[in-house]
Amino acid sequence: MKDLGKITVFNSALIWFGAAVSIAEILTGSLIAPLGFSKGVAAIVIGHVIGCIPLYLAGLVGAKSGKSAMETVKISFGQKGSIFFSVLNVTQLVGWTAVMIIAGGRAVAIVAERYTGMYSPAFWCLVIGLLIMVWVVVGIKNLEKVNVFTMTALFTLTVLLSFIVFGGDSSTGASGVMSFGSAVELSAAMPLSWLPLISDYTHNSSSPRRTALISVLVYFAVSTWMYMIGLGASIFTGETDIAKIMMGAGLGIAAVFIIVVSTVTTTFLDVYSAGISFSSVTNMVSSKTTAFIACIAGTAIAVFTPIEQYENFLFLIGSVFAPMISILIVDFFILKKDHFQESINLSNFVLWAIGFAMYRACMQVETPLGNTLPVMVALIVFATVVGKIRKEDKNVCSDN
Repeated sequence: MKDLGKITVFNSALIWFGAAVSIAEILTGSLIAPLGFSKGVAAIVIGHVIGCIPLYLAGLVGAKSGKSAMETVKISFGQKGSIFFSVLNVTQLVGWTAVMIIAGGRAVAIVAERYTGMYSPAFWCLVIGLLIMVWVVVGIKNLEKVNVFTMTALFTLTVLLSFIVFGGDSSTGASGVMSFGSAVELSAAMPLSWLPLISDYTHNSSSPRRTALISVLVYFAVSTWMYMIGLGASIFTGETDIAKIMMGAGLGIAAVFIIVVSTVTTTFLDVYSAGISFSSVTNMVSSKTTAFIACIAGTAIAVFTPIEQYENFLFLIGSVFAPMISILIVDFFILKKDHFQESINLSNFVLWAIGFAMYRACMQVETPLGNTLPVMVALIVFATVVGKIRKEDKNVCSDN
């Protein structure tokens, strides 16, 4: 998937608007409903701040270095060391493709059933998968005009959806139990899931640093909005299935448009980045071909394998990539080290393993700010101290 010129800041803003408008974000927001509206909103905002700060820093690394996401990983882990994360990234992107397609397919099937009498999520999964392939063929640079139309329509329809959701009766309430810390972590998890992708869209921009900032600000605002729609849907309507809410409001074809297009614009980024990530492993297969394969695999998984409890999938992604980005932040911004020419940097792998273990262990502990922030801060401090000690040791050895 060769770059077709520089991506404009405006196009980047449209891309990240489309990334944030998704059924998955709305459904995740609905899980926070047991906290109530005020606490739920607070948790959503705090979680997104926590998740978007490292997202911005990751995008800034790509913007400053001119490298795609998995190429920036080589700065900390070396040429062969980055392969481990590239393979994991492609795997999680195929998984995300499947999650998004099945969520969209099921939602459209519910709406379509009213008009056709047939409930066929598999059919709609195939339709969404084919449309994603069309997006891949058109290419990210050439999508700007298409995105202007689709994002304008999505914006209009999601505003309408917001009025429908928040016009309900709050007395319906929401059942279940959710701690504030868990809600914060769930809110941080979605922006964190984009950590291994964002540099794919900031490194080739006409204004890289502005693109990194605008992309994250747009994603923060729209993703927070989507979470709140999900939260409000559960609290004010007593319904967590957004497709049923849209159907009950009589949106009809508009509901199908919202679900299909939002799923396509979000999932396109997954398959596009899968292609770019795999190209950092080998050039034997073109990135566009890999993107097609990722889309086909994700669609097949969506059609033939029921996917539930995807919030656990979000946490798994965080436990892998949050420590990875923490180490990259330390090397790039603090220690100013570059291991790009090395084969593999074992010391950073040890630090990553410590961070991964810390993350998984902290998932068993409740904190008001979740576990991502404490783990990332602790790992950044630890990696900085270790890096400076090693630098001093090398200086002493060289003086002797």
